[in-house]
Formats: sequence, structure tokens, C-alpha cells
Amino acid sequence: MTTTMPRIQTTQRPAPSVHRLRPLALLAPLALLAACTSVPLPPWTPPSAQPAAVAPVPAAPRPAPPAAVQVTPVASAALPSSPAAQAEAPAPYSAAVAARFPAPSVTYNTPGLQAGRSSFTTQAEIQAWLREQAAAATRTPGIRASVLPIGRSQRGEPLEALVLTRAGGTDPALMQAAGKPTVLLVGQQHGDEPAGSEALLVIARELAQGLLQPALERINVVIVPRGNPDGAAIDQRATSGGLDMNRDHLLLNTPEAQALARLARDYNPTVVVDAHEYTVVGRYLQKFGTVQKFDALFQYATTANLPEFLTKAAEEWYRRPMLAALKSQNLSSEWYYTTSSDLADKKISMGGTQPDTGRNVSGLKNAISLLIETRGVGIGRLHIQRRVHTQVTAITSVLASTAQRAGELQQLRPYLDKEVSAQACKEQAIVEAAPTAAQYELLMLDPVTGADKAVSVDWDSALALRTLKARARPCGYWLSAASTVAVDRLRLHGVQVMRVAEQGSMLGDSYREIASTSGERQDVRGAIADGNAIIKVQVSLARGVVDVARGSYYVPLNQPMANLVMAALEPDTQSSFFANQIVQGLQSTVRVMAEPSVKLEDL
Repeated sequence: MTTTMPRIQTTQRPAPSVHRLRPLALLAPLALLAACTSVPLPPWTPPSAQPAAVAPVPAAPRPAPPAAVQVTPVASAALPSSPAAQAEAPAPYSAAVAARFPAPSVTYNTPGLQAGRSSFTTQAEIQAWLREQAAAATRTPGIRASVLPIGRSQRGEPLEALVLTRAGGTDPALMQAAGKPTVLLVGQQHGDEPAGSEALLVIARELAQGLLQPALERINVVIVPRGNPDGAAIDQRATSGGLDMNRDHLLLNTPEAQALARLARDYNPTVVVDAHEYTVVGRYLQKFGTVQKFDALFQYATTANLPEFLTKAAEEWYRRPMLAALKSQNLSSEWYYTTSSDLADKKISMGGTQPDTGRNVSGLKNAISLLIETRGVGIGRLHIQRRVHTQVTAITSVLASTAQRAGELQQLRPYLDKEVSAQACKEQAIVEAAPTAAQYELLMLDPVTGADKAVSVDWDSALALRTLKARARPCGYWLSAASTVAVDRLRLHGVQVMRVAEQGSMLGDSYREIASTSGERQDVRGAIADGNAIIKVQVSLARGVVDVARGSYYVPLNQPMANLVMAALEPDTQSSFFANQIVQGLQSTVRVMAEPSVKLEDL
């Protein structure tokens, strides 16, 4: 079957330039948004009153939500929360700054957003909420819903996802057969960033029994409200083991990142949304004498080897409608950016370019991958209703855009998969890239007067990558029989790995070490991504015929995950499997430069 790509028309805009994708008839997304964000949630019922499991129930009319909501706060369960850290502390800036962020007209009513509450929604309350929404959704004829166990955190907390669809069932194969794009929504990978999690509870209810439910006619939705329950319980960015799980999406060292990878592998989402929050004061006040201004910072995947059409679709089909949706709610927005904790370093980085974050790894899987950050880190519960409102507004825009573009997205994904697969053995591929240095005028706030304050900054643009290292794209990679951990991680991503069934030989480029040192893997902020030492190696390539043993492995690049494979297996980058000692020794990997003739078998 021939795969076609939606037609495009060229247009121009301020840097970077893009191409405008052909529009479809709109489905009134802003009207849907306004309706959704004005509906109060029903009274919250304590977890003890919730059913232990969700069973199908006969369809029944859903009563209208009550005009007023009376809620009894629920005691924390499971891991202890940190009320002192989560309580609404005095603002770290003047009343004039606080006045720039009035509460929205709607009041959201998740368990953790109740008046007088000192802690956000607990993990037990999230579990009960998801089951309540699954049960409510199944009362609508044609809707299928289930709560999936997807893993456990490092401290044993259950990780769960809510699946909502009008397919024949919530099994991945049935949803794939329905021919509708799937959206994966993930919140709170960083434990001290609660607004995304609370917003996804709102979104879950509106999809299950509210005014977002019509979107399920055209899309499937999978929701993981909280990716890092251990960190959330103690108001900590990292997992309980001290790792930043949002820098672990290529390596998959944490059970939390493994759970999300397994979910993405099985449900193959077309669109992935990662909901975060960003630091409001802290180093920005110290470096620039300013407070962060924007309600939302937004970015899509920005790493090497992404298909061109993937970036165009993210910009044209998602970012621009989202900015309009936020503006309609009087919410401000800007590109995502961050800065290091080094007070002498005044540079602002426009998001990371390493293939390790959820945003970039999802892009390497050919999904439209979107990051939404609200202003929240370091201010406790301050402005929490507005922060949640911002997330709900942005996520609703994503759902509306996906519903509008459902047909085109169903063309786009196979087109991208085919394009990436067809590049095997051809031309050059980027091994390592970096952002481009530029100047940018960034609006912030005066911490005393609350007035806009323009700051001219050194700006590392992630929209224009500089190639640091490139090589001929191989046909695939050979891995030694001892590389079982690497094989398991690749397969967890959904990568096809073949086993060598009979001893033979392959034409390949072997890696030869020129120099090697130990170091640390750093993120875009200059922070250490995890506590493990990495191997920083310089290599040369040696072409030759390589003997391959029975039981070793071959990873072909004529598959949709080819760009992710390259990010993992080229050894001389900080994110690679070799640098992070998942692959042991340079001799364990060979770049295969011609289609192998040895007998191979599927694992």
C-alpha cells in the first residue's frame, strides 16, 4: 500500500522558518475549551468508598453536575506527603507581581485542590479517581475504559494509566485497528511539579463524563497523571533513588521510565504530552533581578535526526493553535527555556537537545511530542488554580487539534515510519548536535513593581541545531551475545532486534578508541542527570569483515525506530548505551555497512 503525505504549502514566519500544513475544517476547539473549563467537578468521594476494581456497567443517563460542590478533605495514604512543603507559603515576590496572576473564573475541584487542603492529591486518591472515571465512562454507550497497571515506582507505589476509547476495547491491537490516533498524556515526572497531575485529573473526568467526551469519536486517549509518585510524596524533583527520570527515557534505568516506555511501545501514541512546571524565582532573581513572567512555556522535540515533517506538524498543527487558546484565556506563553544554577552563567537555553528526555525520545519514536511547563516550582500552592487552568487550557488544545487532524495524522505516522526506515544504508546521519548561539529579548517581571522587564540574553536556540559529529548511516548494528541488557532496553522501546541463527560474517565498521576519560552526564541546566560515572570516549572507525557468532544480535535500521537506535548505540556521546555502561566495551558493537547475508531470526 502506498503511503502518502498530506499536501503542504510554503509560508514564511519569523525565525525559524517553517512550512504551513494544509488545514482541515475546524471543530470549534475554543468553544469546546471554554465549555470544558467552566464545568465544576462532582463531589470527591474518599478512596475507601471506591470500588476495588472497575467492571462494565449498563449504560445510564449521566446526571448534570451539581451547581455547588461540597468536599470533605481526604487524609493522605500510602507514602507520606510533605504538607509543609506543599502549603501556600508567602509569595517570594511583591503583591504587585502576584496581581499579575489572578485566579481564573473557574474553580477546579480535584482532591488536592480543595480549600484548606495542605497537600496535593495523594497516589491513593489518584488511583480511586481513575477508577471512578473509568466506571463513569463505560456508562456511555460505545465508550470503553480501563485502568492499566503499568509498573511500580522504586518504593513500590503502583503506576497506572487510564485508557479511554471508542474502539472495540482498550487492548492496544483493538485500538490500533480502529484507525484513530492515540494521545498519551503524562504528568508529574518531577515530583515537585504538581499542576500537571492535578490538571490531568480534570482532563480525565471531562473525557470520561464531561464536555471533552465527544473528542473520543475521533481519538483515543491514555492518561498517566503522575509518573513519579515517590518524588511527589516528598515534594522532590527526583525519584526516591535520586535520579531525574525525565533524563532516563533513552537509557531506561528507572522502573518509572521503563513503565512509560512499555506503555508507549504497546499503544504507539501519535501524540505525547509531557506536563511540567518551571522555576519562578530562584536563579532568575539571582542572575537577572527578575521574576518569571509566563503562564506557560512550550516546546516540541528538538534533537538530531528528527523527520522534517514531524517538526512542521508540531509547529503548525499544535503550537500555533495552543498559543491562540492560551491567549483567549488571557494566559501568557513563550518558548520553553531554562538556565544553569551557575550564577556567573547568564546564558538561557531553549530546551535540551540531548536524546534523553521524554520530549526528545518520543520524537525519535516518530510521535509529535509536546512539553507544557507552567510557573510553579518553588511557590508551593501559590496561584495553583491558575496553573492548573493553564495546563487544562493547553492540553485541551492538544486534544482538539488531534481530533481536527485525525485523518491527516493517520497519514503522517506511517509516512514518517516509512521515511525513517528507508534511510538505512544511505547518506549521512547526525551522531551529535548542539543548539545555535543567538541573542533574544526575553520578557520577565520586575520583582517589586510587577512591570514587564525586557532582558537581552545569550540564547541557545534548539530550533536550529549545529552538527558536531556525523557519520554514514549504517544498515544496522551488530551486538555481541553478551549485550543482553542493551537488547532488553531496545526491545522495551519497541525496537526490532534479530538474533544471529548461524555463524557468519558481516561487512562493518568497528570502533577503535583514540582517547577515553570518565565524567558525568549533564542536562541542559548543567546539573548532573544521575549519579553514575560515564565513559567519554573518542573513536575512529575501521572497515573490515567481522565474524559474527551464533547467538549474537543484529539491529536493522530499516525500521521506524532507527533514529532512536543510533542515539543509543553510537558510543561517543554522553547519552549512549556505551557511555552509560549498558553496552560493555567498544568491541561489543559494530556498524554494519552492507545488508547482512547471515541467517537471522526474530527474538
